Amino acid sequence: MTKEELKRYTVIMKHIQGLMTASEAAKELKLSTRQVFRLKKRILEEGESGIIHKNRGRKPAHALTDEVRESIQNLLTSEQYRNCNDHHLAELWAEHEGIFVSPSTIRRIRCASHLPPKRKRRPPKAHRPRPRKPQAGMLVQIDASFHPWLEDRSAPFALLAAIDDATGEIVAATFRPREDTEGYILLIKQMIEQKGIPMSIYSDQHTIFRSPKEATLSMEQELAGETPPLSQFGHVLQELGITHIKALTPQAKGRIERLFETLQDRWVVELRLRHIHTIEEANRVLPALIRKHNQLFAVKPADPESAYVLLNEGQDLECILCYREKRTVGSGETVSYGGRTYKIATKNAKPTIPVKTRVEVRETLNGERFIWYKGEKYPLEEVEKPDRQGPPQKEKASIARSPHKPAANHPWRQYNKPNRRIPQRV
Repeated sequence: MTKEELKRYTVIMKHIQGLMTASEAAKELKLSTRQVFRLKKRILEEGESGIIHKNRGRKPAHALTDEVRESIQNLLTSEQYRNCNDHHLAELWAEHEGIFVSPSTIRRIRCASHLPPKRKRRPPKAHRPRPRKPQAGMLVQIDASFHPWLEDRSAPFALLAAIDDATGEIVAATFRPREDTEGYILLIKQMIEQKGIPMSIYSDQHTIFRSPKEATLSMEQELAGETPPLSQFGHVLQELGITHIKALTPQAKGRIERLFETLQDRWVVELRLRHIHTIEEANRVLPALIRKHNQLFAVKPADPESAYVLLNEGQDLECILCYREKRTVGSGETVSYGGRTYKIATKNAKPTIPVKTRVEVRETLNGERFIWYKGEKYPLEEVEKPDRQGPPQKEKASIARSPHKPAANHPWRQYNKPNRRIPQRV
């Protein structure tokens, strides 16, 4: 018997011997009077063993069977579930194996089998997290993670993602061969089409987000009111009316950093179980992975009203999400861009843009090029350069020349010869 059961037996025996009343015994054992009478009856019928709980030594009805426990041990050492944490294993086994167990059960079996965890537990660090924004769409954090997402089945590539600060929801993501401007423009397009335009975007100080000439303005230029140059991505955000915040440290945008830590832990296994071998296949299953992640980790914002806004009626998303370069219109209403000459495709004979005007040439992601001038789009047509044939060039006859030999009195031939001085006359 345990100490508690021994105490119960002693008190109930005093009640049986008439040394204590039922109320006094109930107060001493912190039980009801009804329970005291039950224990008294059991001791009178069974003796000392009546005080012991009947389930002691018996296997619980909800305990795992030996077959399930053996299956779990085999799965813990299998190749397809390697490098997977206990919580993720519980989700994957319920989805793929039909085994419904808790993470703590997996941990107990793993410890009993002397299998190490994926990551060693470290003591928690004291930190003050920045409070979330109250509304969805007030702040979106973006970044990229270059990682071997397909392990040895493919070369490492980058995952570009955007997470809402208020909800922790992945609002856009795409796999790219590398971190580039086009990938982030596609990320913005995906977010606007699915959610809307956010109020602000938080990023790091990569040259994709900031121009290298941003800090080159002189004092005179700043006093004259000149603004620092923007990157291609910065121009897109400026036209959309999105405030761009550049973090000075990775800790400042910790939500997107923790997101990539979670995705590297989970999505590598998810892509392995789906037998993904290329980046194209990974992008096809990406929407399903995003939905699963948001169902597990997204939270409700403090304010249910969304801060995302829709595009205005006059805004064309294809004309905004593009590359931009400044050019000057020539006398023939032509501009040069990308090593080619283009003319403004107009139906009227009158010039639409004055000569010597500084305009902006834009190129969309699908390769379309046009001039953007005073909020209007002017299509361009490529001017074919004529093949100019010059006068035929005479072929120069090759003349075999013998190597030049210096003369006998050449200075080169006087090297290392004794210095002969002419005697001076007295």
